[in-house]
Amino acid sequence: MPPLSARRMGTCYLEMRVVLTALETLIDIGRRQSAPEKLPDGSTALSSSKKFGISDFFTRNLFSRKPKEPKPPSQNAPGWRLFGKVPLRENTTKDPKDSFTIQQEYQVKVGPAPGPQVQLSAARRKNLEFEPLSTTALILEDRPPNLPAKSVEEAMRHKQEYDEMVAGARRRELKEAQKKKRQMKERFKQEDSIANAMVIWNNDILPNWDCMRNTRRVRELWWQGLPPSVRGRVWSLAIGNELNITPELFEIFLSRAKERWKSFSETSSENEMEDSGSLQTDRESSLDLIKLDISRTFPSLFIFQKGGPYHDLLHSVLGAYTCYRPDVGYVQGMSFIAAVLILNLEEAEAFIAFANLLNKPCQMAFFRVDHDLMLKYFAAFEVFFEENLPRLFNHFQINNLTPDLYLIDWIFTLYSKSLPLDVACRVWDVFCRDGEECLFRTGLGILRLYQEVLLQMDFIHMAQFLTRLPDDMAADNLFSCITATQMLSSNRKWGQVFSALMKDGSKEIANHSPAPRS
Repeated sequence: MPPLSARRMGTCYLEMRVVLTALETLIDIGRRQSAPEKLPDGSTALSSSKKFGISDFFTRNLFSRKPKEPKPPSQNAPGWRLFGKVPLRENTTKDPKDSFTIQQEYQVKVGPAPGPQVQLSAARRKNLEFEPLSTTALILEDRPPNLPAKSVEEAMRHKQEYDEMVAGARRRELKEAQKKKRQMKERFKQEDSIANAMVIWNNDILPNWDCMRNTRRVRELWWQGLPPSVRGRVWSLAIGNELNITPELFEIFLSRAKERWKSFSETSSENEMEDSGSLQTDRESSLDLIKLDISRTFPSLFIFQKGGPYHDLLHSVLGAYTCYRPDVGYVQGMSFIAAVLILNLEEAEAFIAFANLLNKPCQMAFFRVDHDLMLKYFAAFEVFFEENLPRLFNHFQINNLTPDLYLIDWIFTLYSKSLPLDVACRVWDVFCRDGEECLFRTGLGILRLYQEVLLQMDFIHMAQFLTRLPDDMAADNLFSCITATQMLSSNRKWGQVFSALMKDGSKEIANHSPAPRS
């Protein structure tokens, strides 16, 4: 394309200026015709208006005959522009929307926005006159906009219900605080009582044991429970050492037990069982059963199981006794008695007390499974059972629940397996003071404590309940029931009733108790 001459370029420029001038004139005329005579603030429109340039021409719609009327500004609420404050536009056709309504409409279009909603909800709750407690305060919230609003009566009722819930929660908290305070007070009182009793036992009673053990003061103090620091020593003195066992004798039988264990590990277990079965009187073969039973001894304490601090001690005491009394051997349940003694005595002292304790008539009858003698004990127990708890006794008779179903487990372990350990130790305290009578009196105390529960049960549930007593048994509650149990029948004490049964023989036994069930 050949270049334009200077004359030609000047002509084109003049023509464009003429066309643009004509267009601007037409636009100015159109603006004057569509402009209002008066402005919203009451002032008249100016006769001359601002001339628009070419940029305004290209941004306007050339085909609309009448442009849109500008909306009058509102002077009520200020708005914001980039560099200054200007009046906001006012919607004259609809009511202004609050921020909550605008937010709801926005959430309907684009989805929920958790951030602003949480802030708005928090701002609304700040207007409340109380601090909401958990979800119970939702009863005071207003309903969503799409549901009918609460009436004044309903709002007042909800406020009253919430106040009642808060007051109930405060009452419960106060009650729990008072309960904890009472428990702490009782605990401090008990600790002070134990400390005072320990001083009395160490300074007054133990140095003069032989002359003071049967006095009324000592027996009353004994009934309240022995301080843990002197319990082992008192038990050892009360049980005595009629067998004249020495610590050296314990070491001898312990060495023999270790040799037997070593032989068990070197020889075949099948051959060993055949050899031991051929010897009727040799029950040292029951040494192998000790390992199995130790793992089941106080499993919740985790101190007698393999790897525990008292595992080897318990193993040694039981093994030494099995070699010391091969005619008795090891019987399931002995591990609990030995474990309680080990917790309160040294190893040799625990063995001496263990051997002498199992040598008592009642324990020997049960551990040697002397059926005739066991039946006499059951018959004597039922005599006092009927005397103290006739309703429960008849209920047991109707359901054919005999004493051997629950007493055997209690007597075999001296309640150390059936009761909580602290409660069982208190039973042992009284057992060392009163002898075998305490064991059966404790059994009647347990039945008295749970009499109302047992009366509502059948045979199966009663047997299950008595073989697994509640773990939350309180010592004070049990001993209150033991105190209420009178060991008198026709003005005869336990020893007299049992002696009479021993004389009467099988006739009296048949009338009171069936044979023990296996």
